[in-house]
Amino acid sequence: MHSSSFLLPKPHQPANKPIKNYALVVLNQHLPRFIPRLWAHANLRICADGGANRIFDEMFQMTNDEDEKSTRNRYVPEIIEGDMDSIRPEVKLFYYSQGSKISDKSHNQETTDLHKCISRIHQRTPAHEKSNLCVLVTGALGGRFDHEAANINVLYLFSDMRIVLLSDDCLIRLLPKTHRHELYIESSVEGPHCGLFPVGAPSTSTTTTGLKWNLSGSKMRFGSMISTSNIVQSEKVTVQSDADLLWTISLRNLT
Repeated sequence: MHSSSFLLPKPHQPANKPIKNYALVVLNQHLPRFIPRLWAHANLRICADGGANRIFDEMFQMTNDEDEKSTRNRYVPEIIEGDMDSIRPEVKLFYYSQGSKISDKSHNQETTDLHKCISRIHQRTPAHEKSNLCVLVTGALGGRFDHEAANINVLYLFSDMRIVLLSDDCLIRLLPKTHRHELYIESSVEGPHCGLFPVGAPSTSTTTTGLKWNLSGSKMRFGSMISTSNIVQSEKVTVQSDADLLWTISLRNLT
């Protein structure tokens, strides 16, 4: 079961949906306009290296606060993780003084900053709690395409975790072939446009319900048919496939 209820303000959480344990990872791209909502939902906030610069510089613009200093004091990540080649010295010093743990992984150049952050969350989360954990990632989409591809690859590397990549325009999540998936649509904040496609391996049979153009045992692969510019037409979308699929849905103008 999947839901985007983390995009709703906390007082408007649906009563019939299970409460998730959220972690937030902030990468080094412009913050989405709804970042304060994600921050409020998260129990753990990690900035990936230069993502700390974004919180330091941009968070004030996303709030109704009157004082930038108080905003900086209020939005302090628990951890700053990465190779520390992007974070500015004064930002690093400020968050260190506010109690953030600085995890310098400059000795490890084999993985991306997002991979390092997800690996930390994966290691610190007991196996029996992983099914109730959802990791929200901002800054993973937009910018250089090779960075985007590396971030999408992290979804596959940690396919046993629920990870959602978010931008102002859309979200992306992996639907592993090991499960039948039910996606509960929060129509006030997402949709109607959506897409579903395999990356890495073709699908010889995908079946959906709840879409304008449903798939029925359909084959999908790059170089042939993939499901893009589809339309959500139900509060629940179901997906079953013999391949891992990426699900993406447009986001409405959240403020």
